[in-house]
Amino acid sequence: MADTLPTRSATDFFSDPIDSQPLWFKKSSFLQPEFDSEAYVSDLRTLVSFDTLRSELQTHLASLKHELVDLINRDYADFVNLSTKLVDVDGAIVRMRAPLIELREKILGFREGVESTLVAVQNGMRQRSEASAAREILESLLDTFHVVSKVEKLIKELPSVPADWSNGDVNSMARSSLNNGMSLQHAENETNLRETQSMLLERIASEMNRLKFYMAHAQNLPFIENMEKRIQSASLLLDASLGHCFVDALEHRDATAIYNCLRAYAAVDNTRNAEDIFRVTVVLPLVQKVIPQSGVVSGASGDELVDDYQQIEQYIEKDCKFLLEIASAENSGLHVFNFLANSILKEVLTAIQKGKPGAFSPGRPTEFLKNYKSSLDFLAHLEGYCPSRSAVAKFRAESVYIEFMKQWNIGVYFSLRFQEIAGALDSALTSGSLLPVQKLPSGPGNSQDLTLKQSVTLLESLRSCWRDDVFILSCSERFLRLSLQLLSRYSNWLSSGLAAIKTGNAGRNPGFEWATSAVPEDFVYVIHDINCLVTEVCGNYLQGVLQRLCSCSSDVLNVVKQSILQAGKSLSDLLPLVMNSIIEALTEKSVEDLRQLKGITATYRMTHKPLPVRHSPYVAGVLRPVQAFLDGERATAYLTEGIRNELLKGAAFEITGHYYELAADLVNVARRTESSLQRIRQGAQRRAGASSDVTDNNVSDTDKICMQLFLDIQEYGRNLSALGVKAVEIPAYCSLWRCVAPPDKQNAISF
Repeated sequence: MADTLPTRSATDFFSDPIDSQPLWFKKSSFLQPEFDSEAYVSDLRTLVSFDTLRSELQTHLASLKHELVDLINRDYADFVNLSTKLVDVDGAIVRMRAPLIELREKILGFREGVESTLVAVQNGMRQRSEASAAREILESLLDTFHVVSKVEKLIKELPSVPADWSNGDVNSMARSSLNNGMSLQHAENETNLRETQSMLLERIASEMNRLKFYMAHAQNLPFIENMEKRIQSASLLLDASLGHCFVDALEHRDATAIYNCLRAYAAVDNTRNAEDIFRVTVVLPLVQKVIPQSGVVSGASGDELVDDYQQIEQYIEKDCKFLLEIASAENSGLHVFNFLANSILKEVLTAIQKGKPGAFSPGRPTEFLKNYKSSLDFLAHLEGYCPSRSAVAKFRAESVYIEFMKQWNIGVYFSLRFQEIAGALDSALTSGSLLPVQKLPSGPGNSQDLTLKQSVTLLESLRSCWRDDVFILSCSERFLRLSLQLLSRYSNWLSSGLAAIKTGNAGRNPGFEWATSAVPEDFVYVIHDINCLVTEVCGNYLQGVLQRLCSCSSDVLNVVKQSILQAGKSLSDLLPLVMNSIIEALTEKSVEDLRQLKGITATYRMTHKPLPVRHSPYVAGVLRPVQAFLDGERATAYLTEGIRNELLKGAAFEITGHYYELAADLVNVARRTESSLQRIRQGAQRRAGASSDVTDNNVSDTDKICMQLFLDIQEYGRNLSALGVKAVEIPAYCSLWRCVAPPDKQNAISF
């Protein structure tokens, strides 16, 4: 077996065969139907070079030629012998042609027979279909004729009715029925008569429904057109008879007859007629008793609807509830009626529009709101008669309900309330000064009351947005926006005024004149009111708003809460600005006394005065404005201890900073002046021939000035301590101490 194996070289065992192709060259690509040479070459350009590709293609071409030669050589003998083996080919063809021709003729004949049979079958099917359609039309026409005849027969079989029924005037029948009483002995007979009539009318209505179905499927036919008059006559007779029977059943509250009549109306899809009859027969007289339409009532009290709605609700409970219960009974099939909207609400709307049109006018916001809320309560009362949520949704989707709600122009009402509430605050804020609303209290017991008219007006305006006689739930987002706008307006009024004070343009900007005349004591009121407003807005006011919106989702309530808290925070952020204004005003007053520092130079320059031993008189007045402010009646009554300490500390830091700047400048000027004088003196001594090594043991003017400043800042530090401020905790004071203190006292601050 080993002898049969072909010999292989080392290259065959340890590398690719010599005639093998690379992996990127696939022979199967040339056999694909959609092979494109240009696309093939462009794809391989990214892998190999043109030379390599050309070489590989030439190798493949040589291989294909070699295989072609092999195939030709393999079957060449059979190809050469093919001509010698074919004998009498023409005769065989002639012999085969005759049977084939005969077979083709048979097939053609069979095909013609099948086609003729198919045409006959199709014609038969078409005729059958036409006959079936004609039969259906004929049956429909026969059914239509039978139904019309049956309806006419049933209408003739109706029990005798009063003569007034024949005129077709339902309203006239209603009035005659109200005026004509019945004797007790005939009551039972007439009840049976109404029930029989209603049952027969329900049957006739069912047949009329069938008739409508047949007519819908047999339109534009001469037979139907010829019967239209009979059908219309039967329909009119049915409507008249059904209307009279329904009116009679309503007058006697015959539940069975009413139920049958309503089913008849539902069968002929004429619910609107039943609703109109109930409105005219029952609802109209009741509503006219409450809201007469003979003359328009004018005046605020004449347009109120609260008492009218209460009376109408009583009438509905007494005279309409029986029909509503019948129409809303479960599985009654009468849910297609909507007597609440199309009978009761429609008549009430018409009566208000004609009798009290001023009730819809938002020109009197208070009366408008009362009428609007009472109308919502009335609608809620009507919705109480709905047996399910779907019935409530259907009631609200009725055009009468939508038209009723459109009568209440809530947008105009809110605009009037907006002008009223926002206008009051704007008038208060445009005042030329801060207006206290009461005299200064004698003690801190009244410190929780607002003190400025502007703040009181803001709080009243905020509360007005959510009062019972102002707020409307459907406008809750507008009133919330108005509340936030009020808070923003107040905050902007304060911040702009404080900014105008700082820039010195308070008198030029209209609306900020109050900042010109404001003194630090006035800002005590502002700080107190801001604290009170923040406490109220983030406390009781916020809880009241959330209580008003309790019907909203938790997400909505959370957004409302965050927005109000943010508005309260914007108010509290104004406190540092107000306190800075107070500190700046107090600092400015104190700096006026500090300017007396310049007199120290004149006191000791070239005067040969001895070293000072006591502080200057001006020191006692430096902190006097701060102390007077903090001990004042307003600060004592309206500022908390924390705010007082913060104001004291801030003023002390600012005043000390100015003190250090003035003192340091004074010492630097004195030292530069003394240095210049010493150089001049030494030059004069050198020119006179005196020894320049002689030193003056006298105390210099600069030392005297520094000693005086040192005594002054010691007294200043004691004054700070008397107010409760530690001077060593003020960086500017430490710098001032190091600037003027003697060398032996530089490191220890003591008074």
